[in-house]
Amino acid sequence: MNNYKLWSLRLGYSGKQAEMMASIGIEKFLEKSFSSQVDHALPDLLANSPKSLEDFKVIQKIRKEASPEEKKELLKKEVKTSIEMKSWWIEKMMNEEFPLREKMTCFWHNHYVATFQKVKVNYWIFQHNQILRENAFGNFKDLTKKMVKTNAIVKYLDNVDNRKGKLNENLSRELLELFTLGIGNYTETDIKNGAKGLAGLGIGKENAIYRPLFENNESFEYFGKNGNFKIDEMIDIIFEQKNIPYLLTRKILKWFIYDNPKEDLVTYYGDYLREVNFEIRPLLTKIFTEEFKKENAGSKIKNPLEYLLPIFDELKVENPNKKITAFFLKEQGMDLFNQANVKGWTGGNAWITSQIYSQRNNVADLLCNGKNLNNRRKKDSENKEMNPNKEESLKINLVWDKNGNNKTNISELKNRLLFRVDAQTQVDFETILKYDFDPKAENSDQAVLRLFNAMLKTPEYQLI
Repeated sequence: MNNYKLWSLRLGYSGKQAEMMASIGIEKFLEKSFSSQVDHALPDLLANSPKSLEDFKVIQKIRKEASPEEKKELLKKEVKTSIEMKSWWIEKMMNEEFPLREKMTCFWHNHYVATFQKVKVNYWIFQHNQILRENAFGNFKDLTKKMVKTNAIVKYLDNVDNRKGKLNENLSRELLELFTLGIGNYTETDIKNGAKGLAGLGIGKENAIYRPLFENNESFEYFGKNGNFKIDEMIDIIFEQKNIPYLLTRKILKWFIYDNPKEDLVTYYGDYLREVNFEIRPLLTKIFTEEFKKENAGSKIKNPLEYLLPIFDELKVENPNKKITAFFLKEQGMDLFNQANVKGWTGGNAWITSQIYSQRNNVADLLCNGKNLNNRRKKDSENKEMNPNKEESLKINLVWDKNGNNKTNISELKNRLLFRVDAQTQVDFETILKYDFDPKAENSDQAVLRLFNAMLKTPEYQLI
């Protein structure tokens, strides 16, 4: 198995970076990934989208006074912008020279969850996403401070309703349970008192701000300390706790390498994260360079991006429809900007239910036959926008050895698709591409495509 192909997929979304990684080594590849540039420009798709609380209030007033048909059109406009944002992000994932930044952005996106469905302001969701991108390899504590002060997070976790005398504990709870410490490492008192420190933190112009009328200015106890703490001070206290590194190192190992990482690895890398003062770049360098040397292929079920984008790459699909791609991700349970709940995508076995496996097999059939991922089900305005009714054909070009025989071509494709198979599956492959396979025959491309399609449907291809 080609280890560089494996790690190209783990550190990105396809095998495209394998040759570069093999040429310069994983350490240099990581350095280039960490120093990759971030585009700070506002995408054109957001030019006419509401960007402030005032803009949002104007839209709300218009909606209140609008007719049913006008309300439908307003909703359709914002849904369209949300879909365009998904397409914009998928484009970045597919085309970045060093896609690790986007993969890490996606990791953080599923760690500090805030969805368009609830926030309802695309610009705030974009801001949230952009902060994750800019700080993808930065400091965990600093990023937590920035995230909790985004308009998207305070809106999504109801802190706009948290005020002195009428506390809302949602953000206080998730700050501890999902963002930093994990269950079992705090008390209900910490949650209740944390809500006091967060009282009054609400929507601001570019980020959340405290509103004096609603904030709490009385002293309270937080993890054994007393004071009138605000959010930055609270996070400083949280990061003094013994178990602070391990929730994150477990999630990083699950995102990149292992569905079920061993606890000794979680602790080992967690202790290192504390040692480097919660800097993410040295942690990732240590994890990737050390795990690269191990025989750990097949230890994680591919998420929908890891499943689909390598197929686009192998088939040399030019400019695949990003909206339909976003719809496929949604159908597979990986709806960008719209996780089902605050816990985010579960991952692991959740990526390979019988329904998801069936969808993946259907997609393999469509792509290997040069057809787009067009699903005819249209349940709501978002699905209609994501899945336009087009019978698009695709130009595909699977590269294979025109001078090889059936066994060498089977071996090459297995190596590229990164899996090993048992003796019976090998026999099945040789039944598809028979011993008398003629690479010069008129239908040889179709024969190899049938083999490729069969490989995509194996349980082994679902693993990374």
